[in-house]
Amino acid sequence: MCRSAYNMVLHKYGEKLYNGLESTMTWRLKEISKSIEAAQGGLFLEELNAKWMDHNKALQMIRDILMYMDRTYVPTSHRTPVHELGLNLWRDHIIHYPMIHGRLLDTLLDLIHRERMGEVINRGLMRSITKMLMDLGPAVYQDDFEKPFLEVSASFYSGESQEFIECCDCGNYLKKAERRLNEEMERVSHYLDAGSEAKITSVVEKEMIANHMHRLVHMENSGLVNMLIDDKYEDLGRMYTLFRRVPDGLSTIRDMMTSYLRETGKHLVTDPERLKDPVEFVQCLLNEKDKHDKIINVAFGNDKTFQNALNSSFEFFINLNNRSPEFISLYVDDKLRKGLKGATEEDVEGILDKVMMLFRYLQEKDVFEKYYKQHLAKRLLSGKTVSDDAERSMIVKLKTECGYQFTSKLEGMFTDMKTSQDTMQDFYAKKSEELGDGPTLDVHILTTGSWPTQPSPPCSLPPEILAVCEKFRGYYLGTHSGRRLTWQTNMGTADIKATFGKSQKHELNVSTYQMCVLMLFNTSDGLTYKDIEQATEIPSTDLKRCLQSLACVKGKNVLRKEPMSKDISEDDTFYFNDKFTSKLVKVKIGTVVAAKESEPEKQETRQRVEEDRKPQIEAAIVRIMKSRRVLDHNSIVSEVTKQLQARFLPNPVIIKKRIESLIEREFLERDKADRKLYRYLA
Repeated sequence: MCRSAYNMVLHKYGEKLYNGLESTMTWRLKEISKSIEAAQGGLFLEELNAKWMDHNKALQMIRDILMYMDRTYVPTSHRTPVHELGLNLWRDHIIHYPMIHGRLLDTLLDLIHRERMGEVINRGLMRSITKMLMDLGPAVYQDDFEKPFLEVSASFYSGESQEFIECCDCGNYLKKAERRLNEEMERVSHYLDAGSEAKITSVVEKEMIANHMHRLVHMENSGLVNMLIDDKYEDLGRMYTLFRRVPDGLSTIRDMMTSYLRETGKHLVTDPERLKDPVEFVQCLLNEKDKHDKIINVAFGNDKTFQNALNSSFEFFINLNNRSPEFISLYVDDKLRKGLKGATEEDVEGILDKVMMLFRYLQEKDVFEKYYKQHLAKRLLSGKTVSDDAERSMIVKLKTECGYQFTSKLEGMFTDMKTSQDTMQDFYAKKSEELGDGPTLDVHILTTGSWPTQPSPPCSLPPEILAVCEKFRGYYLGTHSGRRLTWQTNMGTADIKATFGKSQKHELNVSTYQMCVLMLFNTSDGLTYKDIEQATEIPSTDLKRCLQSLACVKGKNVLRKEPMSKDISEDDTFYFNDKFTSKLVKVKIGTVVAAKESEPEKQETRQRVEEDRKPQIEAAIVRIMKSRRVLDHNSIVSEVTKQLQARFLPNPVIIKKRIESLIEREFLERDKADRKLYRYLA
């Protein structure tokens, strides 16, 4: 046969051979179409597939027999190659045959629908049929099957999603959507063309996710907020995975999460009950941060955009409460006084790192610095810090975050403590014989400017204490010429031995003010408030606190007062309490003082902060104008804010006042032609 075909082409009968082949195949395919058309029910696809297999085998044989014609006649005559001709004829006379075309599509779509509804179908047969359509050309697969398949699928999932969303909670709906998505991808891998995967998954995503995502995140009792509240990591992870597949999906979750965080955070930082305990207040903030950090890490794949949204939300609501800097400092104070006892170095670092995370959110970092300096001073002077290493670690973290200027005074406080130790050792080494068996003095020499001390009038010290103080003054000024010493009696402490009743002895740990009061009772059994005030010269407010802690605190009442009441009056009389008893040999008597600042103290601190800001704002203005020479008002405000926002957010009104002050002092001048412009005066 090959020889005969070769001879026909060789003798110029190629056209006759080609036309004969085409007409013969056409006749044969028409016969086959009748056979396929006659197949009923499930036999239809099997018959179609069987005939397709036969046709393919026949085509291969014909192509081999007519190989010479394919190589010579077909190219020169611009005819369709034999194998391609066979495929085209199958397409035209079988697939596009009216009695087969619609039936084939309906059968395929029906089988897919039945599989979606849970029935088991012959996937191998489906694979053969869809492969046949692809072999006939991508256009045949797409036009005759894929497009109708996608349209029907969109309609199916539109209806099903509506049904699901009416009867399911958010978590269950997402599970069903995820299952449907996986089913479609599996369907493609088993019997559809790989190119269909992106198209069918896009249909499922649009109908089941994109069209309902706003309703899903807001779903009552099961939406995004409930998932966040109940730590439903699996559901949140599923929502994140599904929503990231659709346009604006992640931004929908992120916006809802941000709104929820800001609302709950605002409630947290303005709740009067929580504001009563600063340590608990900050712990709640840290717990919330840990909770949502874990959600973002576990459920949202540590997505940086979600982390940024979380940081933005915390920065928003932490700064709604202007006492946040004070409370964070009080939290650190609590931890470094007692909260870190027995903690490992890793635990300490972990807690301090979390505090620094909150610190970064503060817009008024200089206010935190002011309070931190006060609290650190009290810890150092009272010796109540649990670990010098932890204290220094915190300062290193602050220095890394804000620079040397922020921590220079804090580091100076540690230097003073070390210098004071060395000074006291030298003092006792040189003066021990002269001091004899008198009271032991331990002096902390504080550099003015490094410590948050306020000028306080010194009280009248007991004679035996005053004598030792004067000896130390003489020693210190003799060793360091050109210096001045001012006693800060409001910041000191004392250990005194006391005998109650006949022989009950205790060692009392008290403040310097309390010591001055108690030692008056060595020579007097009873003293009026006026007597004590006159003898000690302690400021009235401090004296009342001092007497309240000595006479009104149960278990610490080494004095008794008449008349008995919780408050101190100027008409009260005080007596040494012979009947005082305690199971402890050493009794610490604290001073009655609020953990938080009172309103006047708060106003005073705020005023000091505002005063400290003025030179910083002026320095920033001068730096900017020195480099720019001429600048308009709004640009100066913008530049100053940018330079100082690491420490605080300057108020534009204050910036304007500082500009006016610099103009008065002839650092700047207004432009004569344009009053909105400022010029730098060298």
